[in-house]
Amino acid sequence: MIEKEAEKAIKWIKEYVERTGAKGIVVGNSGGKDSATVLAMATKAIGKEKVVAVSMPCYSNSNDFEDAKLVADTFGVKFLTVDLSGCYEQMEKEIESELNKIEIRELSKEATINIKPRLRMTTLYGIAQTLGYLVIGTGNLCEAMVGYTTKWGDSASDFNPIGNFTVDEVLQIGKYLGVPEKILKKAPNDGLGGQTDEEKMGVTYRQIAEMIETGETDDELAKQEILKRFQSSKHKREPVAIYTFKRKNFLSEG
Repeated sequence: MIEKEAEKAIKWIKEYVERTGAKGIVVGNSGGKDSATVLAMATKAIGKEKVVAVSMPCYSNSNDFEDAKLVADTFGVKFLTVDLSGCYEQMEKEIESELNKIEIRELSKEATINIKPRLRMTTLYGIAQTLGYLVIGTGNLCEAMVGYTTKWGDSASDFNPIGNFTVDEVLQIGKYLGVPEKILKKAPNDGLGGQTDEEKMGVTYRQIAEMIETGETDDELAKQEILKRFQSSKHKREPVAIYTFKRKNFLSEG
């Protein structure tokens, strides 16, 4: 069943790229299961020669870079590394310098964490626009359900082939497409806070998937936490709110 859906998604990638007239795909390659699976799907859809994988360390664990290289080598794609550590440090310094003028001593912890994925997305789009490529998304359904994404960071992309797959389904697709077992068994970690994803959220991906599929899970506290996160992150799953009023214009008159 999942193999059939994977092949449909791969066909969808191919058709989307062709329809937009893009020359290829840029993938943010973190060395994790999601980006590895998306990279595998992209290479099968349009060919490895049209896919560029980009590693973007930012005071990151060196093991993540090694895993990212393993994924790129496994699927034979071009592999770029853009170290964002210095850029991040300078940006934090400049922002805090200005905040001091309004008596704020430093950025909040969450703000500093979220700068990193936003710098990474800026990097991906800089490369993609230069090459005439598209940025492909690597966020899964479980993450979207609880808002475990950064707005205008890892949640931003031109299109996303795994956005409607749960973590377990992504793992199955990755196994089907030959993602290295080491990557698939790696504990999910966004590399932004020293903990695994599940430790940060206080719930497991299995519990989130159960809530998606049945509305229930085995732990009442986990259920309430997931529902709370789902409600509070609603704005991340919706288009930007825009004030509208009735007006006549070229488009409406057509």
